[in-house]
Amino acid sequence: MEKILIVEDNKTLAKLIAKKIKETLKFEVDIAYTLQEAKLFLKAYTYFLTLLDLNLPDAPNGEVVDYVLSKKQRVIVLSGNIDKEFRKKILQKEIIDYVTKNGINDINYILHTIDRLHKNKKHKILLVDDSMVIRSHMKTMLENLFFQVITVAHGEEALAILENHTDVSLIITEYQMPVMNGLDLTFAIRKAYTKDDLSIIALSENQDDEISALFLKNGANDYIKKPFSKEEFSCRINNSIEALENLHLVTNHANRDFLTGLYNRRYFFLHMSEYIDTSIEKYAVAMLNIDNFKKINDTYGYEVGDKVIIHLSEILSSRTNYRDMVSRFGGEEFCIVLKNVNRFSAQDILECLREEVEKSYIMINTSKEIRFTISIGFAMNSEDSLEDTIDQADMRLHKAKQEGKNRVISL
Repeated sequence: MEKILIVEDNKTLAKLIAKKIKETLKFEVDIAYTLQEAKLFLKAYTYFLTLLDLNLPDAPNGEVVDYVLSKKQRVIVLSGNIDKEFRKKILQKEIIDYVTKNGINDINYILHTIDRLHKNKKHKILLVDDSMVIRSHMKTMLENLFFQVITVAHGEEALAILENHTDVSLIITEYQMPVMNGLDLTFAIRKAYTKDDLSIIALSENQDDEISALFLKNGANDYIKKPFSKEEFSCRINNSIEALENLHLVTNHANRDFLTGLYNRRYFFLHMSEYIDTSIEKYAVAMLNIDNFKKINDTYGYEVGDKVIIHLSEILSSRTNYRDMVSRFGGEEFCIVLKNVNRFSAQDILECLREEVEKSYIMINTSKEIRFTISIGFAMNSEDSLEDTIDQADMRLHKAKQEGKNRVISL
C-alpha cells in the first residue's frame, strides 16, 4: 500500500488529517512532528506524497520544504500564513500546492487533491509547444501532478504521436507554432476524436478574444491565456481530466453491463452497426451460455451465480482479441464477435474458450470449489443481416445443448 507522510507539529491536526486519509483514501500514513523525525522517515520509506507544515520547532522558516524536495518527493505545503507575497514565494518552488489551514473545508480539499493526483497516474498528456524552454517547464509541472507526459514541437508531430498513442487523455497546445499551428491542430484532432475521447486545452499569449472563441468553436475544451499562474494551470488541467472521467463514467453506465463490466446489448448493436457499415472483414458471431446455470443458482444461491457469471466474463475478456466484441446479453447469455477470422480460426478460438472455462473453477469458501461448462453456437457473417446471423448462432447454441452441452457447434 502506498504511503503519505505528514510533517506537522500540531498533533491534533496531524492526527485528524491522517485519520481522514486512512478512512477515505486507503493510504498508509506516517506522522512526523519535527524536521528531524521527517528525515528519519524519508530515509526509511518512499512516499506517494508529503504534506508539510512550514513552521516546525526545528525548522521555523520552511526549511522542511527544500529538504523534502531535495529528496525528490512531491510536496503539498500546509500553512497558516495567508500573506500573498509569502505564498507566491513558496509556490515558485516545485511544490504541487499551497493549502491554508483554516478548517474542515481545507482538509476536504486536501483529500480531494490527493485522490485527484492518484487518479492522474492513469492519464497521458500530449504537450505541443515549439519552445523547448516552455515545454520543459510545463512538462515538469505536469509530471509533478503525476501525469504521464509526451512532448512535441508542432502540430504535425502531435498527429503522428496520436496515431501510436490512442490512450492520450488530454492535449495541451500552443496557438502560434511552425508547420501547423494550434488552431489547425485542434480542427484536425476533432475530425478523428470527439470530446468524449479526449480533451484539448489551448495556450496563447494572444489577448484577442476572437482567438479564444475560435478555439472553443473548433473543439477546444478550454483556453488559457499566458502568462498564467501555477495554481490556475493545475486547476484547469485537473478540471479537464475530471470532466473527461465523469463523461466516461456516464458513458460506461449507458454502455456497460452493471455486473460484469462487459458491453451490454444496446452498445453491441450500436457498435456492430457502425462496424458493418465501414468494414469488409469476415467475422463470426458466437452465442454462448452457462450449462445448468439454474442448478447452480438453486444449489448455491444467486450470489454464487453472480460470481460464476463474473468469472466467465473475465475469461472471455482476457482470452479474446482487443478488437473483438464481448457482450453480455442478459442472465447467463453472452455474445462474442470475432473479427477478421474465417470459420476454422473462429472454431479454434471458441474451442480454446470452452476448454479454458472447463478447466477453471471458483472457490466459494476455503474448501468448496465450483466448476462449470459453457455451450457455444456460432455463425459466419454472410449477405444476411446481423440479426439473421445472430439467430443462426442462437439455433446452433440450442443444438449444442441438445447434443450434450459443453461443446461448440458451427453447422
